[in-house]
Amino acid sequence: MKLRTCLWFDGQAREAANFYTSIFPDSSIADNWIAPTDTPGNKQGEEVVVNFTIFGQAFIGLNGGPQFPHSEAISFQIPCADQAEIDKYWSLLIADGGQESQCGWLKDKFGISWQVISKEMDLYLGGANSEGARRATQAMLSMRKIDLAAMQRAYFAMT
Repeated sequence: MKLRTCLWFDGQAREAANFYTSIFPDSSIADNWIAPTDTPGNKQGEEVVVNFTIFGQAFIGLNGGPQFPHSEAISFQIPCADQAEIDKYWSLLIADGGQESQCGWLKDKFGISWQVISKEMDLYLGGANSEGARRATQAMLSMRKIDLAAMQRAYFAMT
């Protein structure tokens, strides 16, 4: 048994599934469910559910209506290998109406929150040099998109 994540949309589940599967590797759209009759959020014949995977993880896109908007309380982390990958995913996810936040967080055009990060950050934020970790954390707090080189410089800076 595997968990699946259900993302609630206001009629944009298909558009979101197409967007995400075009960006991330090991992604595809599987199938859907069309309402056989009127439901609380859909009319007969409308698409209710779109099943898709991103990074091999199963998702359900549910066209449920406007009652439950997304919030930053739930976010998805993208573990990028390097700065080039951070730059790539950042640009793709903020395109067409996404919003930058801080410390590597953003919202895409559907309101889904993402953390575009790298394992390399752990070297600076949790490194053995506590003063360096403090400086790297301060540097990160001033960033929108993560800049690994700036975090590294802050970590190794001489005081």
